[in-house]
Amino acid sequence: MNIRSIQPDDCTAWSRLRTLLWPDTDDAHMSEIEAFFTGQSHDVVAVFVAETMQGVVAFIELNVRNFAEGSRQGRVPYVEGWLVDPAFQNQGIGKALMSAAESWAVDQGYTELASDTEHDNVKSQEIHAHLGFKEVERVVCFLKALS
Repeated sequence: MNIRSIQPDDCTAWSRLRTLLWPDTDDAHMSEIEAFFTGQSHDVVAVFVAETMQGVVAFIELNVRNFAEGSRQGRVPYVEGWLVDPAFQNQGIGKALMSAAESWAVDQGYTELASDTEHDNVKSQEIHAHLGFKEVERVVCFLKALS
């Protein structure tokens, strides 16, 4: 297994993996992927992938947010997306990707890394805890469209 920064040749694999994580998409995430590679993304500043003999099988996306629950820092690197293809889970790939994310954050001068998961995603909560994340808050978010 090799952990590395994403490359433009990885677009199809990244799209497939993003669709496994976030299936509700009209364009297989290609507009967001294109925005990342053209420097126009507002949500993703770094991406690492795990590559095996079968190709790219996992990814982690990072952003830098101006706020993260539980942090008092002005800017905090944030795990926006993290997925290992189910056929490759339980092999340490997710842990290796998180380690790459942590190293990237430290190299950028940050002292914290934030993440989140859905309230009912117990598996993700357990994995985060196993990797040293501390739960800091539970929240129900609302949004109302104003016309």
